Amino acid sequence: MQELPKISTLRQGATAAIMAADLDVKTELAQRTATLWRQRRLSLRSPLDPSIPDRPGRPAKPDLVPPTQMKKRSLHSNHGRIALLHAIAHIELNAVDLALDIVARFATEKVPHSFFDGWMQVAFEEAKHFRMVRERLRAIGGDYGDLPAHDGLWQAAHATKTDLTARLAVVPLILEARGLDVTPSLQEKMRETGDVESAAVLDVIYNDEKGHVAIGAKWFRFLCARQSRDPARTFHELVRANFRGPLKAPFNDIARAEAGLTPSFYRSLSSTSHA
Repeated sequence: MQELPKISTLRQGATAAIMAADLDVKTELAQRTATLWRQRRLSLRSPLDPSIPDRPGRPAKPDLVPPTQMKKRSLHSNHGRIALLHAIAHIELNAVDLALDIVARFATEKVPHSFFDGWMQVAFEEAKHFRMVRERLRAIGGDYGDLPAHDGLWQAAHATKTDLTARLAVVPLILEARGLDVTPSLQEKMRETGDVESAAVLDVIYNDEKGHVAIGAKWFRFLCARQSRDPARTFHELVRANFRGPLKAPFNDIARAEAGLTPSFYRSLSSTSHA
């Protein structure tokens, strides 16, 4: 692994991690920046910080294709398990960059330092998730980059790059919350096929993601209160303006509620409600 740059500010460290194309460097930088920030050994920002890229650094592989070209495979074959874990690794990698981006891009917002505490904790854990999934992929004969992946997650978030409230609505309260809906059934299918090791990795991710959605909900409500806006109504407006299509049922209402995301936020936006 190449030598890591010296980190002097939170925004500089987060931006350097976003720009890193070597994924070992990216995850190490994300976790090191989070640790230094937690120890209060970094200032928030500096005029000398590098500009924030529109796209994160990535290796040459995987090839990025439209979501419609992604194939579904059965978990009853090893190839199918590799395909699923590859897709999860891609989600977790995007989650690393999205957490870093919300810190670097919105470092000039008038929010408490605890806002950045929360999102750097998210970045640290997403880096952990990516490494865990990649290690599991390698254990069953694959690796990240072996299969195509789609770019929908980054595109959805990039549309909210100028509006922090909209970013919180789209990333933690839609994209991350979706993980709470689908992960338990994936774990069950993995256990049914005897892949208890992969199910255990998903268990770590699932429990951490509850906290990530909770951080998103906390700060979304904070910004709405500061703007004297109703959180659920504001969420509806921002989702309709910044997210394509309806939200997908079924919803894990219990896990969402534990994270502070009640049905008044999302039920009326689902495809079932529209139908």
